[in-house]
Amino acid sequence: MRIIRMLGAAGLVVAGLVVPSGAGQATTVPPCTNAELRASYHRTDAGMSHRYGRIVLKNVSDHACRTGGYGGLSYVGGGDGTQIGAPADRVPGRVRTIVVRPGQRVVSAVSETVASVYPRRECRPAHVDGFRVYLPNETRSQYVEHPTTGCRNTRVHLLSHKAYRRP
Repeated sequence: MRIIRMLGAAGLVVAGLVVPSGAGQATTVPPCTNAELRASYHRTDAGMSHRYGRIVLKNVSDHACRTGGYGGLSYVGGGDGTQIGAPADRVPGRVRTIVVRPGQRVVSAVSETVASVYPRRECRPAHVDGFRVYLPNETRSQYVEHPTTGCRNTRVHLLSHKAYRRP
């Protein structure tokens, strides 16, 4: 086990992030879970057969938690959460650990290719109800409404997203 001495009043850290808790004490910040962060989607722009937006994770708890890196993202439909097509590709970039305090947000930029740019026979279009969003390091997902058209063909990649960052 590696121990790191922090400067100032924070004290000692044992293999993790710390947030000063006052009076020279330090508290390890737990990883964020679905109980702390709520996912939503916000459209931002469109052009050249692409739509752009952000998956936003907001801390709805009364305490800080930590997250960062990539989560999971895919289209779902059929009224029952059935995955439509390939999951989102990850755009390479800097991965950071982020402490998210109550009320704060982190975002992941999303790019969607419009399904109609692919031949119907290749795409096999399907109605999409929304996104299945996995927080980084979570095994259960959240549903975010986002009606659109996807491709049933898992070899057609319509979605890509970036690592979470501060807005």
